[in-house]
Amino acid sequence: MPTGLLALALGGFGIGLTEFVIMGLLPEVAADFFVSEASAGWFISGYALAVVVGALGLTAAVTRFDRKPVLATLLLLFIVGNLLSATASDYWPMMLGRVIAALAHGAFFGIGAVVAADMVAPAKKAGAIALMFTGLTAANVLGVPFGTLLGQAAGWRATFWAITVIGVVALAGILALVPATAGTRGQAGGLRRELQAFRSGQVWLSIAVTILGFGGMFGAFTYIAYTLTEVSGFAATTVPWLLIVFGVGLFAGNTLGGKAADRNVDRTLLVVLAVLGAVLVAFALTAGNQVLTVASLVLMGGFGFATVPGLQMRVMKYASTAPTLASGANIGAFNVGNALGAWLGGVTITAGLGYTSPIWAGAGITLLGLAVMAFAAAAARRSDAPRPVEVPERAGDPLPAR
Repeated sequence: MPTGLLALALGGFGIGLTEFVIMGLLPEVAADFFVSEASAGWFISGYALAVVVGALGLTAAVTRFDRKPVLATLLLLFIVGNLLSATASDYWPMMLGRVIAALAHGAFFGIGAVVAADMVAPAKKAGAIALMFTGLTAANVLGVPFGTLLGQAAGWRATFWAITVIGVVALAGILALVPATAGTRGQAGGLRRELQAFRSGQVWLSIAVTILGFGGMFGAFTYIAYTLTEVSGFAATTVPWLLIVFGVGLFAGNTLGGKAADRNVDRTLLVVLAVLGAVLVAFALTAGNQVLTVASLVLMGGFGFATVPGLQMRVMKYASTAPTLASGANIGAFNVGNALGAWLGGVTITAGLGYTSPIWAGAGITLLGLAVMAFAAAAARRSDAPRPVEVPERAGDPLPAR
C-alpha cells in the first residue's frame, strides 16, 4: 500500500471532522455568539453550499496545475479556515472560516481521488479511493465523538485548534509522501478537455445516482436523533454512542464497497442500492424496537457508504482521460444529495408524518437512485456489446435463405 494514501486519508479525516463535529457543538457555538440555533445552523448549511462551489469552481480553476502542490495548497486553505474558526470573535468571522475550509473540501476529495487511483494498479483503483475516504469514515467513528467531548470539556474553540493541528500534520504528509502527478497544463485543451467529460451521458447518470443514492441515506440520518429518542425510546445521552455504531457501519461499508467495486462497479452499485433501500424500509417499520434499531443503524451506515467508492470510480471511469473536474463534480453531488435528503426529510416532519417519515423519504429517494442506476448499467452494457461484423456480399454468392 503506498504510504501517500495514508497522508490523503489523514487529510480526509481532518476535513470530515470539520464538516460533522459542528453538529455536536452547535449549542455551545450559538451561546458563545449570542445567536439562535437556527442562525448557528447556517454554519452547517453554509459549509455544504461552499463544498459544492469549491468542488466545481475551485477544481476547474486548478485542474491545469500539478496535483501534488494543488493538494498541499488546498490543505493550507483548510488550515487557514479552521484557524479563523478557532479564533473567531463574532458570527461572521466564524462563517468565513467555515466557508474557506469548505472550499478546500470538495476540491481536495475530487483531486485526491484521482491521485489515489493513480498510485495503484488498475485493478485496485476503487480500493485506493476507499482507503482515502476511510479518513472521512474514521472522522465519524472516532473524531466526532471525541471532538465533541473535547469541545464540551475545554470549549468549542479547542476542537478547532485540534483540527488545525491535524491539517498541519496532513500537509506535511502530503509534501513528504504523495508522488508528484501532472495536471493538464501540458495536455491539449486543458480545462476545455476536462469539460468535454461532461458530454458523456454516463457521467451525468452517475452524478444523478450519487445525488439520489447518497441523499436517501443522509435524509434518514439527518433527523436520526429525533427517531432514536422519540420513536425508539433511547435516552438523549446515548445518542452519541449510537452514532459511533453508525460510524462503524460506515467504516466497514466503505472498505468492503471499495473491494467489491474493483471487481465490478455496476453490479456492486445495483446490489448495494437495492439492499440499502430494503434496510431503510425495514428500519422505518421496526424503529420502535431498540435492538432492531441498532442493527438498522449499522446496516444503514454500511450499505449507505458502500456506494461511495463505486460512485466515485464510475464517474472517473466514464470521464476517461479527463477525470479531475468530473471527480470534483461528483463530490459536489454528494453534498447536493445531503441537502436534498435533509430538505425532503424536513418537509415530511413539518407535514406531521412523524419521526420515521424521513426514513421513508430516504427509502424512496434510494429506490429512485436504484432505478437510474439500472438504466445506466443497461445503457452501458448496450454500448459495450460487440457489434456483429458485416461481411460484404460478393458477386455470384447465393442469396441468403428467407
